[in-house]
Amino acid sequence: MRQDGGFLAEEIDTSRPHPARIYDYLLGGKGNYEVDRRAGDELAAAAPEVRLGVRANRDFMRRAVRHVVGEGVRQILDIGTGLPTSPNVHETADELAPDVRVAYVDNDPIVNTHAEALLGGSGATGTVLADLCDPRAIIDHPDVRRIIDFDRPVALLLVAIVHFLTDADEPERIVATLRDALPAGSYLVLSHATSDFADRRDAEAVYNQATASLNLRSKPEVMRFFDGFELVEPGLAQVPFWRPDAPSPVGSEAIGIYGGVARKAG
Repeated sequence: MRQDGGFLAEEIDTSRPHPARIYDYLLGGKGNYEVDRRAGDELAAAAPEVRLGVRANRDFMRRAVRHVVGEGVRQILDIGTGLPTSPNVHETADELAPDVRVAYVDNDPIVNTHAEALLGGSGATGTVLADLCDPRAIIDHPDVRRIIDFDRPVALLLVAIVHFLTDADEPERIVATLRDALPAGSYLVLSHATSDFADRRDAEAVYNQATASLNLRSKPEVMRFFDGFELVEPGLAQVPFWRPDAPSPVGSEAIGIYGGVARKAG
């Protein structure tokens, strides 16, 4: 690491696929490497609906952001943001309220570098290099605290990230730590991969070669991450069917990603 906190090129692992870069490739982005593209192609062969699914997940995120901003939330903490894909969280929020503040957090130096270049040092947005496995470090990070006031409602985004936590990582404890730092009136926006609609062991195998494994969970298991929150309608649903604003594409019923938005009551 450089003295300014940046990362040297040789410190960035491009020998194995990274989930954020695989996701970027499946979305048609350019912030990926050959190793990520190979993994993405293997994933698409194992789960033919995956490209449709990642787009549906992005669309869910945007609808969820519009919902929480429409409910008056003006702060967003997006953990596991991935490589910037426009329109991103801050752009979506800005369409409704230009005073929304967004802190992006990811553990991949490449993601951090791309995000910093895109944001250009805006005071209302910022990027932080940190890991979801250490939620307290995220909450206490000075760059997070510069943007997020934890005495006011916050929308916590955990979009397509918790399924990269193994059971040994204690994901329920991690989400609960983040939840407990949020005041009443805050929201949790979470999406999570599942094998409830098809056997996806081959897809899990692709991620076994990546920098993070994929841990598919059932609907009851995903529901536990919302403990302490009250789900808004329609509850936990496949992402294409969470408050759709357009007809869902053919094949959407096979998409193995749950999504939900929930409010922390006071």
